[in-house]
Amino acid sequence: MDDLIQRQYTEEGENLKEIPWNVYPRPQLRRTKWACLNGSWDFETVGWKGKIMVPFCAESLLSGFDGTIRYGEDLRYGRTFSIPEDWQGMRVRLHFGAVNSSCEVRINDRVVGRHENGYLAFSFDVTDYLEASGRENRLEVIVKNDLSGQYPWGKQKEKRGGMWYTPSSGIWQTVWMEPVPEKYVEKLEINVDLEGANISVVGMSEGILICEGRRYEIVDGSVRVEPENARTWSPEDPCLYEFTIQSGEDEVASYFALRTISISAGKEYARLFLNQKPYFFNGILDQGYYSDGLYTPADPSLFEKDVLAMKELGFNTLRKHLKVEPEQFYYDCDRLGMIVFQDMVNNGDYKFMRDTIWPTFGIKKEDDRKKHRDPKTREAFLEGMRGTVEQLRNHSCICYWTIFNEGWGQFEADKAYEILKQMDPSRIVDATSGWFQQSKTDVESKHLYFEKLHLGKRRNLPQVLSEFGGYVYKIPEHSFHLKDTYGYRIYKDRESFAKAFVKTYLEKIVPMAGRGLSAAIYTQVSDVEDETNGMLTYDRRVCKLDPEETKEIEAVLQKAVREGEFL
Repeated sequence: MDDLIQRQYTEEGENLKEIPWNVYPRPQLRRTKWACLNGSWDFETVGWKGKIMVPFCAESLLSGFDGTIRYGEDLRYGRTFSIPEDWQGMRVRLHFGAVNSSCEVRINDRVVGRHENGYLAFSFDVTDYLEASGRENRLEVIVKNDLSGQYPWGKQKEKRGGMWYTPSSGIWQTVWMEPVPEKYVEKLEINVDLEGANISVVGMSEGILICEGRRYEIVDGSVRVEPENARTWSPEDPCLYEFTIQSGEDEVASYFALRTISISAGKEYARLFLNQKPYFFNGILDQGYYSDGLYTPADPSLFEKDVLAMKELGFNTLRKHLKVEPEQFYYDCDRLGMIVFQDMVNNGDYKFMRDTIWPTFGIKKEDDRKKHRDPKTREAFLEGMRGTVEQLRNHSCICYWTIFNEGWGQFEADKAYEILKQMDPSRIVDATSGWFQQSKTDVESKHLYFEKLHLGKRRNLPQVLSEFGGYVYKIPEHSFHLKDTYGYRIYKDRESFAKAFVKTYLEKIVPMAGRGLSAAIYTQVSDVEDETNGMLTYDRRVCKLDPEETKEIEAVLQKAVREGEFL
């Protein structure tokens, strides 16, 4: 271990619960009976055998693992469990929030299933593999993270440093079980407008939906719900409508919100509209890393703390960067009022010259039809994209999908755009964030760290500054690496950092918003390892800006968009 590295706990990590993340993991399809399987598991890999704390990846401080991960070798998890007596006669489903990156699941020495994709939830019906109620069962999960570019990998690198981070191998989201009837509500598909919601109930054709005390009949698996005196959802008023479905022997609870995102004409450029009104998406890049849990915060309350901290600074949007979070994150954004621009997780290879240096110096146009041609890698990306949309599409906070980031793994972006738009025509699609734009996209999306901030040339498209800023103010006692520092402009003290941040917004971003800029995504929510360009330190102990210093920015940006003029 580098003696310049400080592995630091968050406050929640210092007080880790015996069963971490013991909260219901699926807020949009809730049942009353369930069992959390997080906590201490048996763990074995090459040269190491002992215990590990689930759901924290093996490389994390919170996992308790202090051996060495050999990427491509098996990680073997195991524990025992028993089925409660009151689950008797029901089907039992075993759920995994996410396991990085491929795994095989066994119960009582029998294989129940396999999964490949380190970011998506999956489940199995394990009823026929279980012992009778009250008797112990043995659950084993054999995981391999070989950091192959064939599968989605985000920002994981075996040789971390700079903008690349420590990998997150193994189980990194909640493992849980629930009992269901023979026929049950498998999922909900919710499509909304400003007056109501069209809800499809997959798995059941009839039943009753109850919302605001009113009963609606489900016919052929569908129902239309229109609340009285309907209120739209926005960061300023995150109104959610709770409802319950009773169908056959099953009962589930969920919610929806009324929100639209669209494109309309502006004075100079097309604009993004929220709920049919011009709106400025004042955003910040969110990598979703924590000093002690890496991919997984010590406690789900840290999601809420991050969201509220960014709202206090005036941000109304998070760009969730190259990672799919547990559903708790999106639920917190739904209920607290934080818009999410959601990235697809990249796969394929990365080349420094091709993907970073050349575009930084102006080479930003390239035909992508013959790039990343391996068919398995391409299909794995598209499967991950489809799975991400299916898993997250009911969350109202998500207004915008990003397909490719800075050319990483990019291929046939126009075809990927068509696939995604067909799946979800209700949201904005940024096909190529940063550069290598092709012909089909809903926005013109730029990353400007070294160039002068400017708008693009495609006036028929809303202008999105999807990354900029990245100013560094490093606090050594709260930093991961005492020597290495990564960012885009370095400030030695808090006052000069704050002054530069405010000046950039008032003198550059606000005039651009007046002319036609629809969204700006500042880098970033928190420090991450060598990167010390966050609003928060990596351990979440310090916020580098005072909300009093930034409170005027959000109001001025919205005014600039409404009036369409320089201020």
